[in-house]
Amino acid sequence: MNFALISLLIPLLMALFLLVSQMRAGWWMMASSLLSLLAALGALQSVIDDGSQWLNLGGWDSPLAIRFHLMPVSALLLVFTALIHLLVAVYAERSRHSQTRRTDFWPLASLLHGSLAALWLSNDLFNWYITLELLGLVAVAMVTISGPKAYWPALRYLLLSLVASLFYLLGVALLYGRYGVLDLALLTKLTQADPGTQAALVLMTLGLMLKAAFWPLHLWLPPAHASAPTAVSALLSALVVKGPLFILWMLWSELAPAELGRQAGPVIAVAGVLALIFGGWSAWRAPFIKIMVAYSTVAQLGYAMLALGLLLHWQKPELHVALWLFVLAHGLAKVSMFLAAGEMQATLGSKSVACLKGATQTMPIAMFAFAVAGGSLIGLPPSGGFLAKWVLLRPLLLEPAHWPWAAGVLIGTLISAAYVFRIVALSFDRASPTHPDYHPDRFAQWLALLPALCVWGMALISDSLILWLTGVTG
Repeated sequence: MNFALISLLIPLLMALFLLVSQMRAGWWMMASSLLSLLAALGALQSVIDDGSQWLNLGGWDSPLAIRFHLMPVSALLLVFTALIHLLVAVYAERSRHSQTRRTDFWPLASLLHGSLAALWLSNDLFNWYITLELLGLVAVAMVTISGPKAYWPALRYLLLSLVASLFYLLGVALLYGRYGVLDLALLTKLTQADPGTQAALVLMTLGLMLKAAFWPLHLWLPPAHASAPTAVSALLSALVVKGPLFILWMLWSELAPAELGRQAGPVIAVAGVLALIFGGWSAWRAPFIKIMVAYSTVAQLGYAMLALGLLLHWQKPELHVALWLFVLAHGLAKVSMFLAAGEMQATLGSKSVACLKGATQTMPIAMFAFAVAGGSLIGLPPSGGFLAKWVLLRPLLLEPAHWPWAAGVLIGTLISAAYVFRIVALSFDRASPTHPDYHPDRFAQWLALLPALCVWGMALISDSLILWLTGVTG
């Protein structure tokens, strides 16, 4: 647990240092992200060796204590968060088009990192509320770095995030009034399948779905992600929307009585299938590059919703594995797609998808990164996206009664292929005249390719990942 606390404290202390010193050098964040990554790897190893760990902060006993819980999933997410922040920090410092140099991006990104680490470790309903608020406020502030054009999307993001917080907090109040505790481990032993508990869970679920931009509560996400600087868009899509998903998974898998989970599961799963269809359709029709990538986030989150819903309904371990494989594969692919899209948009001088005509000749490395990441979203083997879909589909294909869910996955896959191949096909067309200030940044393009290669490399460690997520290790 000491390593986990170090991984949390390093970015928080770095954010405070950068704010107080008013230094805006990216090297500081790169160093803190690297140190946090090393500490997170230590936490991961400690879970492998000793299993899940608890820590009562300040020496207080339950139920007054603020308790941190380091478990396999949270240890994996600590590593993943630090790795993504390190990749994005290198890009933001190095790229000429990042829009983040000598801005408040650096302390805000460090604070975002710390907020996520605290969220992964928390095990208390109110502490999750605090981390969600920090996460939302920091994310909104980061969107505004782009300037006046981003103010309205950021304001809409802020207002809807506050509405979501009210829903969540009202649910927390109902549970506290009913059971008198907020610690998840204690609540799990007390909750009953009564109308009050059901109402609280519904309110909290609505709030979390709005914060995570789950379909149909996603309308704030495309304009906010598209208006933000490229590095911010990558962090928002890869990490920020996963925080509410983690809490949603904990609520329904740990706190909610099993019978309520079985009732809610099909509803969440249906919403996931609809997200795949309508989110993918919106991505296919999007006229602007980053808007398309943002809508694909809405669509791809549908796989996580589907896996979560079916997990709650059937309680099959494979679906738990599929859920977190989707989270990892989607995060890596989205970092690559947003960095590649941002480089092409800035270099070619247009936000329009049409400017990508001939991109295989004008910006081959960035276009290759986009296509490789898109291949994982489609589920082409042996990518991480394929691995997650295969684990999800195996239990669905064993029984004919489950085939409609498999059909939903297939439809989502076909729509994903449509919007990815739309861009790829356009990039092979005759090249458009280049922007007068055409100066491609090859190093930044190679950075965009790196996470795409990592998501395809997940196949090399697939056995270890699946064993880890099923709880065989540790």
